Amino acid sequence: MLNRLLSHDLPRNRWLALLLLAILLGLAFTPFLFPGTKALNVAAKVIVFIVLAASFDLLLGYTGIVSFAHTMFFGIGAYGVAIASTRLGSTWGAIALGVALALGVSLLLSLLIGLFSLRVKAIFFAMITLAVASAFLALASQLSEFTGGEDGLSFGVPEALRHGTSYREAPWLGASIDGRFVTYYGLFFAALALVLVLLRIVNSPFGRVLQAIRENDFRAEAIGYRTVVYRTLASVLSALFATLAGVLLALWLRYTGPDTTLSFEIMLDVLLVVVIGGMGTVYGAVIGSVLLVLAQNYLQVLMKLASSHLDSAIGAVPVVSQLVSPDRWMLWLGILFVLSVYHFPAGVVGRLRAIR
Repeated sequence: MLNRLLSHDLPRNRWLALLLLAILLGLAFTPFLFPGTKALNVAAKVIVFIVLAASFDLLLGYTGIVSFAHTMFFGIGAYGVAIASTRLGSTWGAIALGVALALGVSLLLSLLIGLFSLRVKAIFFAMITLAVASAFLALASQLSEFTGGEDGLSFGVPEALRHGTSYREAPWLGASIDGRFVTYYGLFFAALALVLVLLRIVNSPFGRVLQAIRENDFRAEAIGYRTVVYRTLASVLSALFATLAGVLLALWLRYTGPDTTLSFEIMLDVLLVVVIGGMGTVYGAVIGSVLLVLAQNYLQVLMKLASSHLDSAIGAVPVVSQLVSPDRWMLWLGILFVLSVYHFPAGVVGRLRAIR
């Protein structure tokens, strides 16, 4: 049963299986184990990033396409829900309409980009997508009447998802059963379903053709596969999944702005997740997302704890005290990522699967 659920793509390593199980259980029980607001926000961001990174890996890891327009589709999903909810009210119908319109716009844009750009070489396609994403970011910032400009859009959600909606007066097992609780588990189960669908896609005959194109597109074309068609389909599917990830983020934050969905920093984070976790494997997106988001949110806290205990030992050495200061957490974050790429060139999943 589990083999069929995972589309016959088992972890194939005991430690990898245990790590994935720990991540699944940790995310599933976060409201009970870590009831604080920050922990819940971090877990929700991990869930969204798993879907976003897995959808990008369908392009980069499985098809060999380098695109910098992925966050554009991420933003389309978020803005679709925000604009519809702002214009039509905080109703389920508005959310459904926003999701449908966002998917339609992403489908059209990804199809146009695929048909007109995928015939060029990889580096030129990457530059085209970068130009399109930059243009869309500028457009979203300037059309303040619809998108809120640089300030973004704050919107309401249906009453069932509001923080003030309480389903139980007293906490249950330490967790408050309210609208935020319902929203979190809506995100969790939606992301779980999307990841399982992505597993099914990459392990289908269609996914095998994409991997053949990644390895040798000339040979794939020679044996009868129209590589442009398959690449275009992969681009469209990846865009649709990224759009749904944007919808999940918007519903959680109840806010959408250029910095939360369209910034180039998010695109770099997605690239880091895919490379660190392991390209060409959906499980890599899961592990990479957890590592990146936890490091971004808790590395500075850990450095503060360490510096408070070691202050007497290193306080007399000015250079060392400055280097280990909590304000330098981004420097150490970069060093950690460089070391991880150096020691895990195939990603964490690739390294674990290579261990017998």
